[in-house]
Amino acid sequence: MRVLVTGWPSFLHGEATAGDVLSMRRVGDALVSAGIAVDTAWSPALFPEALHLDSADPAHYTHVVFACGPVHGEQVEWLHRRYPTCRRIAVGVSVIDPRNAAAAGFHRILARDGLGEPQPDLSYGAYTEPVPAAAIMLAPGQHEYGGRRRHEQVHKTLLNWVTDLDCARVNLDTRLDTADWRHCASPDQFSSLVARFDVVVTTRMHGLVLALRSGVPVLAVDPVAGGGKVTAQANALGWPAVIPAEEVCPEMLDHWWSWCLSDKPWRCTSPGGRGTLVAELLGEVLR
Repeated sequence: MRVLVTGWPSFLHGEATAGDVLSMRRVGDALVSAGIAVDTAWSPALFPEALHLDSADPAHYTHVVFACGPVHGEQVEWLHRRYPTCRRIAVGVSVIDPRNAAAAGFHRILARDGLGEPQPDLSYGAYTEPVPAAAIMLAPGQHEYGGRRRHEQVHKTLLNWVTDLDCARVNLDTRLDTADWRHCASPDQFSSLVARFDVVVTTRMHGLVLALRSGVPVLAVDPVAGGGKVTAQANALGWPAVIPAEEVCPEMLDHWWSWCLSDKPWRCTSPGGRGTLVAELLGEVLR
């Protein structure tokens, strides 16, 4: 007995959602725990080095299990033609029309909805491994720096690096907008959001400042050659995890990423006793 676990994330032109992948993981784990040999097929667009349906020989499998999503459409119908001699089971799926070819091609359907009483989705019981949540905040053009700008090169290196990290990435913008739900409407909202992250990766000065203000460690990269306001503010706050534009590379990014997520003291070490800008302003106004 050998089972091939499939789902919409198995198809080249399918869709891989977190729920789909977790459902396939839940099925695979349950079969393995029962002592059954299991392979899982993934889309080459999602996992290029994994097992794909085109290379998963039908002769190697006694069963094909299709997990999650709707049992509908030509791609599901193709699965039946690809594995005609296997016992085909759909589990945790939505059944729109049990008479269509995609649904009717299964020997057994264990539905989450559409047949009988609704059942909890498979993803609800799947195991997940916690990973760091990282906010990514990139500076805009900043053409005022002229020939010292290194934004394009820095952002290319930074984004290529962060794409390979095992972390939950969220793109954030410090710009406020009261008419666009995708942006925070007030600094209070933004600060509350930033405080939820484990780490911030940024080329923005206010990305650095507001994250540190919220108690979140920051991996900062200064996109200006020779140092701009990001470096200046890191120095003012006594924050060491800032990489100059001339030195940004995967090795430096790896180093400070690990440092930010370590148990070392990371809070700002800005020397006290200096007059703040606000205090100096008040002094000027009250003269």
